[in-house]
Amino acid sequence: MKTNLIKLPKIEDHRGNLTFIQFQDYIPFEIKRVHWVYDVPGDEERGGHALRNSHELIIALSGSFDVVLNDGTAHQTVSLRRSYLGLHVPPLIWRQLTNFSTNSLALIISSSFFDQSEYLYTVEELLNDR
Repeated sequence: MKTNLIKLPKIEDHRGNLTFIQFQDYIPFEIKRVHWVYDVPGDEERGGHALRNSHELIIALSGSFDVVLNDGTAHQTVSLRRSYLGLHVPPLIWRQLTNFSTNSLALIISSSFFDQSEYLYTVEELLNDR
């Protein structure tokens, strides 16, 4: 599977740590859209789709959650719980966010603007698009 964790810079300071993202230095795509998911009840899931052409970087800014990935042949679960780690998800990888901790905040950075036709909502659609 082509996903990978990207370690973002972590500048440690006794007053609190700082992490940042810059296009080309830490993100392998140009940023077109940023959105975040929050106030998710513990038993709910988000995502549940693949994207035809878009890359995403998913970061747990606060709390923790799992990202369940499926490329049509292999499954993988990645636990995100550090705000200096981002999960790069390339096109045609199914992603589902689960197991949200209380007060978690998921930041999603995308390589494209929102376009409904970009989304594949079933694994069957994903397999047909490959």
